[in-house]
Amino acid sequence: MLQRILTSGLVAGLIVGIPMILVTITLGENAPSGNLGVAIGYTTMLVAMSVIFLAIKRQRDVVNGGVIKFLPAFLMGLGISAVAGLLYVLAWEACLAISGMDFGAIYAEHLVEAAKARGASEAEIAAELAKAQAFAKMYANPLFRMPITFTEILPVGIIVSLISALMLRNSRFMPARRAA
Repeated sequence: MLQRILTSGLVAGLIVGIPMILVTITLGENAPSGNLGVAIGYTTMLVAMSVIFLAIKRQRDVVNGGVIKFLPAFLMGLGISAVAGLLYVLAWEACLAISGMDFGAIYAEHLVEAAKARGASEAEIAAELAKAQAFAKMYANPLFRMPITFTEILPVGIIVSLISALMLRNSRFMPARRAA
């Protein structure tokens, strides 16, 4: 099972990481951002994490003779999520290195602009600016940034693992085809 976790996690990590790096290389500063960037990013994560379902189904049907309990299935999904998450973090770090982007500063600027757009007072804007600058300084530290990046993909992996384990623990759900 460990080999399947590592292999499937690697596949999922490549599915989510390679497009991110390719977009950074090809589009650079013109890469989708805002709500579109978030939608594309989380859709890619969901597609990548669908590997969890396939891996648990294969474990159930091929290795376990058509049966798998919830907890082993769920833990397998979490393991795959962890490996994929590590590759996601490495891909994001590669994107930052390739592009030279200061994401913390860009995000901080976005927070201040959002405060201005909602009509915040000068004092509120100043407070938002101080928080934004503190965030940008912390985000520059990889030991702070990497766990934040990991928590972007982790909820997707947990949800897909939970749903996959719940569905596939039922041996009548999508049973393996019998050889003719």
